[in-house]
Amino acid sequence: MSLLDLKNALEGDLFTDNTTRRLYATDASAYREMPEAVAIPKSKNDLITLVNFARENGKSLIPRTAGTSLAGQVVGGGIVVDISKHFGQVLEVNEEEQYAWVEPGLIRDDLNKHLAPYGFFFAPETSTANRAMIGGMIGNNSCGSNSIVYGSTREHLLEVKTILADGTEAWFGPVDNDAFLSHCNGISVSGELQNNIYFETREILKDETNQKEIVAGFPKPDIPRRNTGYALDMLLRHSPFTQHGTDFNFSSLIAGSEGTLCLVTAAKIQLTPLPPDNKRLVCIHSTTIDDSLKANLVALKYAPSACELMDHYILEATKRNAMYRALRFFVKGDPQAILVVELNGETPEEADQKVEALIQDLKDNGRGYAYPIIKGEQIKSVWNLRKAGLGLLSNVPGDAKAAPVIEDTAVDVADLPAYIEEFNQILEKHGLYSVHYAHAGSGELHLRPILNLKTSDGQRQFRVIAEEIATLVKKYKGSLSGEHGDGRLRGEFIPQMLGEHNYELVKQVKKIWDPYNIFNPNKIVDTPPMDTFLRYEKDKKTSHFETALDFSEQQGILRTAELCNGSGDCRKSELSGGTMCPSYMATRNEKDTTRARANILREILTNSTDKNPFANEEIKEVMDLCLSCKGCSSECPSNVDMAKLKAEWQHQYYKTNGIPARAKRIANFTKSMKLASLAPWAYDFIFGNDFTGNIAKNIAGFAKERSMPELARQPLHKWLNSFTPTLSKQKVYFFCDEFTNYNDAEIGKKTVLLLDKLGYEVIYQPHADCGRPQLSKGLLDDAKPLAEKNINQFAGLISEETPLVGIEPSAILTFRDEYISLTRGELQEKAKKLSENVMTIEEFLAREIDKGNIKAEQFTSETKTIKVHGHCHQKSLSSMVPSKKLLSLPKNFSVQMIPSGCCGMAGSFGYEKEHYDVSMKIGELVLFPTVRNTPANVIIAAAGTSCRHQIKDGTARKALHPVEILYENLKNE
Repeated sequence: MSLLDLKNALEGDLFTDNTTRRLYATDASAYREMPEAVAIPKSKNDLITLVNFARENGKSLIPRTAGTSLAGQVVGGGIVVDISKHFGQVLEVNEEEQYAWVEPGLIRDDLNKHLAPYGFFFAPETSTANRAMIGGMIGNNSCGSNSIVYGSTREHLLEVKTILADGTEAWFGPVDNDAFLSHCNGISVSGELQNNIYFETREILKDETNQKEIVAGFPKPDIPRRNTGYALDMLLRHSPFTQHGTDFNFSSLIAGSEGTLCLVTAAKIQLTPLPPDNKRLVCIHSTTIDDSLKANLVALKYAPSACELMDHYILEATKRNAMYRALRFFVKGDPQAILVVELNGETPEEADQKVEALIQDLKDNGRGYAYPIIKGEQIKSVWNLRKAGLGLLSNVPGDAKAAPVIEDTAVDVADLPAYIEEFNQILEKHGLYSVHYAHAGSGELHLRPILNLKTSDGQRQFRVIAEEIATLVKKYKGSLSGEHGDGRLRGEFIPQMLGEHNYELVKQVKKIWDPYNIFNPNKIVDTPPMDTFLRYEKDKKTSHFETALDFSEQQGILRTAELCNGSGDCRKSELSGGTMCPSYMATRNEKDTTRARANILREILTNSTDKNPFANEEIKEVMDLCLSCKGCSSECPSNVDMAKLKAEWQHQYYKTNGIPARAKRIANFTKSMKLASLAPWAYDFIFGNDFTGNIAKNIAGFAKERSMPELARQPLHKWLNSFTPTLSKQKVYFFCDEFTNYNDAEIGKKTVLLLDKLGYEVIYQPHADCGRPQLSKGLLDDAKPLAEKNINQFAGLISEETPLVGIEPSAILTFRDEYISLTRGELQEKAKKLSENVMTIEEFLAREIDKGNIKAEQFTSETKTIKVHGHCHQKSLSSMVPSKKLLSLPKNFSVQMIPSGCCGMAGSFGYEKEHYDVSMKIGELVLFPTVRNTPANVIIAAAGTSCRHQIKDGTARKALHPVEILYENLKNE
């Protein structure tokens, strides 16, 4: 049976093309290996077909969910089986018995949103919980910051339904001694392989020599985070091998087996009642790592639900990311480490008493120098900052990065201070230093030395450090893998960690379960050397490319793409909120993530020998559904700004392939609108009926289902030239962007009149277009002179006292973003300075409200409800706080933020015929249903012209710009 035959036999998809294989060649680890194919199964029958194909043809299967593994678990040369798209359902929730059956492709946080109305949650938590899936959590036996209380996935996995290597379906769960013996003796109705698994496992575990070796060689039993090899020590605790032990359950072994034993099709998980929400965080600031770890021992006396550490490297990295910089509100001074301790109580008073007692104890022991207490909604912000650690560590210029090599070691928490002291001594001996963060409360810090894996010396250090730290962990009888798994990073060291005898038992387990070696081979057992199959070739020079946009901060466009470490923050669903990555949310295809786009750029720019590697069609394919929403520029912890990368790629691609006619038409938006404004009746006629309208749209390459923007009766600039402002000491310059000028002129008029009535002298000077249409299509050579003209024109006029304001976010925010990237030298410095006083109208009005210059008394006292959708660029480059502030100013206005990401229009994207369906699917994720379910008397607000257009087309509701709402609710003089 060939791969083509397999493709035809599947309900789902099978990909053998280079592009898809490249995208699945890496995960969040340092490893890379091209798979033979990628399967996206659609049903259980597909999984059985894949298993049978692999067995009969000598192939291997690599199960994969979100692909966020840090030890190379889902990297390999076989067929990657991505179950993330079609296996994400909650199958059953049993409130009475407190369990749920779920599919392995279900995202952990999405599951908990489903469970919340029942009063339950799935307790194991990872820092990747908004995209990590249950199958991956089972494979890695995942846990997170709350493992002090809730342990790991293993403790919450009750039963599993699987497909075994012979293609049969098998159930594994608790079995009493009689049922266990039935399996062993082949009396059970289960299949031959399943019964043999029970029999052979009994033979291993009943042997007294094996029992002694397992007890002696596996990590200390009181280390909660232990994921080295297969969990034979856990099976040994079950009956019949331990008197009065719990019923035997192979789920304990499958958790942590990294997809090497079977395919899990469904899991029965234990649910935990939601605890009382009386949480408090104590953020213990320390001047040394050692002080922080000793403060950790003090904190553990108060039964915390989490003790998480962030060192100064993490805290410094937060300063380089706009989104996470805003979350530093609790940081006092410049600590070397902050230990975040979460305490809870049955009542708020009990929680407060714990906090007071802990802080006093810390002071009595001389631990820490500041103890900010965090409550309420701010708690989530602190945890979001901690969870961003991995991504933030990649956001460092240059090739030396915090390397995932010994970041998963776990020891007894009482041994942690001494262990870390010796750990750092080893690094110092090699002239290295490490980042320290994460799970201090359970004896596991994520320790990442700074290495340059592009060099021979860096790769040598990669191995040497791994070897020496493995020896140190063994000294403390710890676990080399606490939660991230063995994979191909730590598998080589299992004989050392468990002993040769136990390693042979581990190999037996693999052979018993997978006699054909089809499930994720070369992980855990028979692992190749840990310094092979790395992402980077030794000493290969990083290619440099001349670019129109400035990538110098990250030392070039290739290194900018390399900022992506694969952590997969771009794979969260719409249920988690945020903007990144809208097309992925709609399609659930890996190809449509920021990670995929960064990976394809890295792959091609690193390996292509073409004169213009940007002209590669593989890049074009993966970039196709990028909306340039800029969500990644703030939400990606590594600051992978894909909108910027895409614009540069388009610019470079055109050099070889030419500029498409539609791209030129879109870039020439102003010229087209200017021409149309000379005869608006003709524009209305053409697009006012389906016959001529569809012909025109077809010529333009637009979807016939899409309505066209209305044309203003009079361009705004003509009205502005005739407008006489009221003179005032408070002056503001108005930026008349091309969209407002020709399409939203009425909104522009109301903006000027609103400012005028509020006491501001509005100054309009004719200026160049903003360049957004050109930027959106990568016509950077056309956008650059517009940027230069506007910078030079406004640089001498704009100041804090006389800012420049605009009403279209995507236009006015070019001053803050692309203008700086398009320029160099003195002009770039001028652009940076100018950008400090260029504002969206919402930012300006909110500032003036804070100053007391605009008051509620100036507006109606009528009761009104407003629901606000935020523009992507506003959320990424500015904030939605000003919008809420100004719309909440009238005393009886109630403002609710719609938890939507991108609307799906994204300028011209939603007009283009091949993108129309995806555009509308994006709208249907959150925005359209919310608007449709909103009563007619509730006002819908949206600052973006594209957003308002999308809302109109998707819901037949008219959305208003926030300034329209304020203007129409000014008190009559």
